Amino acid sequence: MILRNGVRESAQPAGSGLVAEDVLRLQDAVHRVTVDETLIDYMLAVVERTRSHESLTLGVSPRGSQALYRAVQAVALIEGRDYAIPDDVKRLAVPLFAHRVVINTRTTLVQRRADMGERIIEEILSQVEVPL
Repeated sequence: MILRNGVRESAQPAGSGLVAEDVLRLQDAVHRVTVDETLIDYMLAVVERTRSHESLTLGVSPRGSQALYRAVQAVALIEGRDYAIPDDVKRLAVPLFAHRVVINTRTTLVQRRADMGERIIEEILSQVEVPL
């Protein structure tokens, strides 16, 4: 068979180097990253704006909110911090939320674009007051 030609049977698959205990330890470390109440309020304000935006029929769900919260913790940990900052939210909101919103059907075809969800989330981020 062509697919098997040249494949050595003794080749070992490259491993990630992580074992189950490592994954559990990292998950625990992510959960310990502090997210200040003002940052939580900021995230919720962004989510709420998606639910009331005139160009959206459906905003971000509670599950989407939870995904942002956990992702913010994870990126803070990756960057060596045990606390989250507003820039973490700004960095992650578009990739986490753009595909979760539904564009309003009343939006004209001229206004609709493939990246409209991204643009709306960016607009919302520019409008919501960032905590200090």
